[in-house]
Amino acid sequence: MNEETKGKLTGDQEREVERQMTYIRRGTAEIVPEEEMRKKVERSVLTGKPLKVKLGLDPSAPDIHVGHTVVLHKLRHFQELGHTIQLVIGDFTGRIGDPTGKSETRKQLTEEQVKANATTYVEQFAKILDMDKVEVHYNSTWLAPMNFADVVTLSAKVTVARMLERDDFEKRYTSNQPISIHEFFYPLMQGYDSVALESDVELGGTDQKFNLLMGRQLQKEYGLDQQCALTMPIIEGLDGVQKMSKSLGNYIGISEPPNEIYGKAMSIPDELMGKYYELATHVTLDELARIKSGLEDGTLHPRDAKMRLARTFVEMYHGEKAAEEAENHFTTVFQQRALPTDIPEKAVSAGELDNGKMWIVKLLVSLKLCSSNGEARRMVQQGAVKINEEKVASVDDQVAVEEGMIVQVGKRKFAKVTVELGGR
Repeated sequence: MNEETKGKLTGDQEREVERQMTYIRRGTAEIVPEEEMRKKVERSVLTGKPLKVKLGLDPSAPDIHVGHTVVLHKLRHFQELGHTIQLVIGDFTGRIGDPTGKSETRKQLTEEQVKANATTYVEQFAKILDMDKVEVHYNSTWLAPMNFADVVTLSAKVTVARMLERDDFEKRYTSNQPISIHEFFYPLMQGYDSVALESDVELGGTDQKFNLLMGRQLQKEYGLDQQCALTMPIIEGLDGVQKMSKSLGNYIGISEPPNEIYGKAMSIPDELMGKYYELATHVTLDELARIKSGLEDGTLHPRDAKMRLARTFVEMYHGEKAAEEAENHFTTVFQQRALPTDIPEKAVSAGELDNGKMWIVKLLVSLKLCSSNGEARRMVQQGAVKINEEKVASVDDQVAVEEGMIVQVGKRKFAKVTVELGGR
């Protein structure tokens, strides 16, 4: 307890502070500084005034995956504790792009791209947060009206040396790789969001720590109470090694079909299940403790824990009925080694065939079982492609395309081929 609240909090209020701090600490990598965080919670409990908790997100892509939801679940924790959520959609900063972790200047997005992505972001956030109780802000509201004098005033508050403390900037500088001036403005603008909203707490991944602390520094420069920075771990993808990423193909998209989510979740490495439960689901702390304990002492089989995790993901994003159907589908197809009964029919134009054959890579893309030639090649090379339950041997295979043949990619994607007559 700090001097400001010492002797003012009742026993019940002290217990409430401890309850909130326990919940806030769940899964966090770091709270900077934690003692200040506690003071803010004590003051909130004493006065009944909720904390203003900010998350800034640039809508750089239309869809979000489970890795993105880690900070959203932490926002939900604050929401359940009665605090005010400030969701900042970076429609202005998104046009520049966050240079964090990048070895080269990012391509700038158009205003139209950012707006389209922002709309889908908000729709997807509603799967985790009560959006009726979320303040949604667009940072163009305060950044777009700034004139050049305002920008100079803002940039004068931070030195170049401070900017070069960022690991990615420092690496690019020492290796003589270009850094555009506008990239320095990204952390300044994100930090200024906290000034504009007078935030008490800001959340982000561990890779965002520099940006979060910039908000704290700028608030001090503008004579405001400084926010606390709360960082969340970066969750590994399905490969168990790399950060979850759509470009690496190791992701679970929250808008993917139920069967896809369930099947992908069943491929999560056993050693990461506790982390996924803790960071990416809404299981209670007591449930989490029981799951971790059961996995450690062997009373909970990893397969059972994984099936529960898969079902939880589908239920969170598609509902209970979809979760039950996805589990039944998985049990039928994969545990009993049977082909699904509801394989979708997908057409191939006869005009695309060469003597009745098609290159396997082109076929997979044509059937929309893979999104690109590169992905199709990887799937074949990994032995993940079957035709009529026979594994495809080479990316160079020319496949005889026949009516009714079953093409399978991985454990979850199937297509029954129909051949459409006619030319190109």
